[in-house]
Amino acid sequence: MSAAATPNVTFRMMRFEDIPQIGAIEAESFPTPWSEQTFVSELTQNRFAHYIVMELDGRIVGYGGMWVIFDEAHVTNIAVAAAHRGRRLGARLMAELGKRAHMLGAGRITLEVRPSNTVARNLYAKFGFKPNGIRPGYYSDNGEDAIIMWADLPFAGGLEEAAKRTPEQEAERAEK
Repeated sequence: MSAAATPNVTFRMMRFEDIPQIGAIEAESFPTPWSEQTFVSELTQNRFAHYIVMELDGRIVGYGGMWVIFDEAHVTNIAVAAAHRGRRLGARLMAELGKRAHMLGAGRITLEVRPSNTVARNLYAKFGFKPNGIRPGYYSDNGEDAIIMWADLPFAGGLEEAAKRTPEQEAERAEK
């Protein structure tokens, strides 16, 4: 399989026994990672929390989390293991989070992102996220602001299916 191909993955709810693997992905993904205890608290004490894992061949290669409160969802975390990046798995995760948020009654979804994280910002824009404000000094590691982004649910334009296509398939569709 080429590095650009999108592998066949499965999604399921996060379990306690997943937390060490989630912690490893979190640590390689973020300058100020959540602790394993934070994930335990999210799973046991936050009735608004919904966390999923993405598996490839039985191994966790990514995860995402959100809080669904009334008709809004707030993405708390989304990350793909470094060894599996560049394969459109982040898009698959975002599509799955959006689908689940909508099924849980959310009509809108929000998140914060660093202005310096252009890869994530470009991904979110593909799902219809638009900047809607700034949280000054939000990131504690360097004081960087956060861009607040919002999107409507369900995601428009068949993005769940688009997230599964390889770049080659996308180019072929564009030529037609």
